[in-house]
Amino acid sequence: MHTRITRTLIALAGSAALLLTAAPSQAAGMSDEPVPITTPATPIVVTGNGYGHGHGMSQWGAKGAAEAPVPLRYQQILGFYYPGTSLTALSTGLTVLITGDTDNNLTVFPERGLRVRDLGNGRTYKLRTRHHAPRVWRLVRLHGHTKVFYKTSRWHLYKTGGRRSLAGDGEFRSAVGTVTLKLPTGPRTYRGSLRYTNRDTVNVLDLEQYLRGVIAAEMPSSWPAAALQAQAVAARTYAARERADHLDRYYQICDTTACQVYGGVKSETAATDAAAAATAGQVLTVGGQYAFAQFSSSNGGWASAGSQPYLTNHDDPYDRSVSPYLHWKVSIDPAKLQAAYPQIGTLLTVQVVQREGATPPGTPEWGGWVQKVRLTGTNGVVGTTVDISGDDFRRLYGLRSAYFTLDLVP
Repeated sequence: MHTRITRTLIALAGSAALLLTAAPSQAAGMSDEPVPITTPATPIVVTGNGYGHGHGMSQWGAKGAAEAPVPLRYQQILGFYYPGTSLTALSTGLTVLITGDTDNNLTVFPERGLRVRDLGNGRTYKLRTRHHAPRVWRLVRLHGHTKVFYKTSRWHLYKTGGRRSLAGDGEFRSAVGTVTLKLPTGPRTYRGSLRYTNRDTVNVLDLEQYLRGVIAAEMPSSWPAAALQAQAVAARTYAARERADHLDRYYQICDTTACQVYGGVKSETAATDAAAAATAGQVLTVGGQYAFAQFSSSNGGWASAGSQPYLTNHDDPYDRSVSPYLHWKVSIDPAKLQAAYPQIGTLLTVQVVQREGATPPGTPEWGGWVQKVRLTGTNGVVGTTVDISGDDFRRLYGLRSAYFTLDLVP
């Protein structure tokens, strides 16, 4: 997973406006001071760095590296964030779940040369009517069969090869290479074809076509070319690994931040198309396998170790030089912790007891990313402690990252 960059820079500046003095650094396993909770209404100040999980490439860091006094090329940016990986050529297709289409059918607008392919028998049929001008065409599952309909003032069943239903699932494609999907939020155009399967809409297209709809959805297209090119390779690699991991599933990747954001043709720009073309087919590999090319908005100046050897824990001066997510500050209500973990009884203290620590050179602020938070309370006359992960704490309060420190409101 990863975090999409927030586009509104005014909001970014406002959220990062209050800067605090850094607390002393601490090694992994050392505890911060416990924060006492005198009443459930006692507010806690969270001061943090970064936005996202902090593994792999920082998108703001890629920008900083591309704008450094000695600018890094995209290959160098990738080498900094994914050490030990190699660039390899790849050409393949991809299937993308379109999560916004939730009405259990697939409805598209007329297009020049619109056709439907029957995946049951492999045959393709031209969609044309003699006496009607269809407003939309639809694939829908009825009584165990996929049927084709078109709409004028009402819906009409369309027979394919004299059949009232398809032999299997169906797929719309056109002569112009795009298909426009009718969504609750309005029309959206996709390259390749749109497949109706398992009552879901899936975009079937070439990986390079897919990438054009990803880069600008993940990184502002106004950013330096080297940053966009690094994003292109990371996003292509992420998709290739997802495809390899889900070859037998009817879709291999989704179109949201749960995978990586994909917006179809509307997300394409000249700058990001150029980044895709400049890196065409390039993916990161390790030992013949696609790398797990995680990326997030900002690591706050210190990358967090991920699940792979090349997702290392290290200092990141490039992120620190440009990120708007340094020393963000929010006030949280400890009563939410008490409600989420009622077994502690009355909450007495909240304490960071384990941080990720540092890999030389450099020392992370506050001792690094939070790994464990201890809640201490009293349940009747018995003292109770509950340990939760830094990520659980982050999710409970919707924090930008798990790279933070805790204190009482002054």
